[in-house]
Amino acid sequence: MALMELRNQALWQARERFVPRGVAQAHPVFVARAQGVRLWDVDGREYLDFAGGIGVMNVGHGHPRVLQAVRAQLERFTHVCFQVTPYEPYVRLAERLALMTPGDFPKKTLFLTTGAEAVENAVKIARAYTNRPAVVALTHSFHGRTLLGMSLTGKASYYKQNFGPFAPEVYHAPAPYPYRGVSEAQALEGLEELFRTQVDPERVAAVILEPVLGEGGFIPLSPEYLRAVRRLTAAHGILLVADEIQSGFGRTGRMWAIEHSGVVPDLLTFAKSVAAGLPLSGVVGRSEVMDAPQPGGLGGTYAGNPLACAAGLAVLEVFAEERLLEKAEALGRRLWEGLERLKARFPQVGEVRGLGPMVALELVRDPVSKEPAPELAQRVLEAARARGLILLKAGMFGNVLRVLVPLVASLEEVEEGLGRLEEALEVSV
Repeated sequence: MALMELRNQALWQARERFVPRGVAQAHPVFVARAQGVRLWDVDGREYLDFAGGIGVMNVGHGHPRVLQAVRAQLERFTHVCFQVTPYEPYVRLAERLALMTPGDFPKKTLFLTTGAEAVENAVKIARAYTNRPAVVALTHSFHGRTLLGMSLTGKASYYKQNFGPFAPEVYHAPAPYPYRGVSEAQALEGLEELFRTQVDPERVAAVILEPVLGEGGFIPLSPEYLRAVRRLTAAHGILLVADEIQSGFGRTGRMWAIEHSGVVPDLLTFAKSVAAGLPLSGVVGRSEVMDAPQPGGLGGTYAGNPLACAAGLAVLEVFAEERLLEKAEALGRRLWEGLERLKARFPQVGEVRGLGPMVALELVRDPVSKEPAPELAQRVLEAARARGLILLKAGMFGNVLRVLVPLVASLEEVEEGLGRLEEALEVSV
């Protein structure tokens, strides 16, 4: 074991020497292999993975169907660039996604590489279609680390730092956050006030929102709020963009979180779990909107990589064959039961919230003041890791513990993880 520990230490020293500090790590754990819901580090220690690579591994690590599809494509070709010579996996996956996203109208799909690329291209497409410059996002939102992604993100700490000036014609309306005193009615009034005082709605190309705010602390936007925003955007000819990069692909018990509300967006962005860990993202939406940019306006050298598209097709087969959406609902119920039990036991758990198996705990110093407890969240995170459980933080104050367990997890594995979380809370509060 000593030799293995030296290896881990050497890797960390190399990381500090050769990798910039701006690339943060939630855990000082170097992973050697992963399978299903479990990770093993270079010291041979096993962990339950309730982070899933930030919600990327909804079908679990190393799923055999995905591996088989990627190996088969690897034998054919790894890259030719879709804009040079197209290939079947791109078109087949584009077709599948266009048919399975909300909306009973013709849709088209664009593939890219990262979530931030998907967001940027959704904005480009919206501006091209409407011939309007402005975009409205929500506070507490996260839309990426590129210039436009940072500009849209409604959180200054960590992400914006001193990276400005930021992109123009980006505005922020308040996100509902009932636990912290911002009701949905107040949030809607804030959006209308924004239109009255900062930007004329006739100049707004799109409103972009996450149906469940991810980095903002797993704050779900209710069906009533989403319907009200949809009515408002429709009244002013504004496109509605659903950012489903973290909340999509079954994470909330539906394929898309927006489906819980019945609201149909004009454009939907996706990434993360679409290709089970291979870099793939995209935008899907109304055909006439998606066709607004002229040829050459969309694309990217690695956009829609054939290996990633093959993986994406396999992911959809896994969802169908293993009935993962049904399983996600069962997982969600079990997670909520377990986390509510923890809330009843520990007063520092201020709120359990989320949607289905996309669920989190907000930790506070006491339930009356609701003062955020980021130090407690960090202690719990470290204590959970010491007990073999990998979690992530979120939220404006860094005091939210989020659960992104792969949907292939058994109920026994979920119960095991909840037990380790309870132990972590016991030694941390």
